[in-house]
Amino acid sequence: SLASQSAAPEHAEEEPPRVEIEAGADASAATFTLHNEDHTIGNALRYVLNKDPQVSFVGYSVPHPSEPKMNLRIQTVGPSATSALHGALGTLYEITAHTKDTFDQAVAEFRERRAAAD
Repeated sequence: SLASQSAAPEHAEEEPPRVEIEAGADASAATFTLHNEDHTIGNALRYVLNKDPQVSFVGYSVPHPSEPKMNLRIQTVGPSATSALHGALGTLYEITAHTKDTFDQAVAEFRERRAAAD
């Protein structure tokens, strides 16, 4: 039957982890490899992490445009590099949520003014 032909293969390919961590000399330094990410998140995370006074170094690279991954290096003076990244991701989420809310509000106000003018 057609249903038996479309069954899933026995050995489905596992999806690689979204983030890999290469630890540094101690917990305050690490390189994170983010799969299926590029300059968009790399530059935003670099910006947010540079604003953190406990981050002494942050840099990112995209090894090659045809490779869907981004490397992010973080060194801190105190907290672990992982906690600095976690905090930066939270901050970035808050920034994008605020941006989306502001945009949605502006669109709603524009539509109201346009409807009132008609």
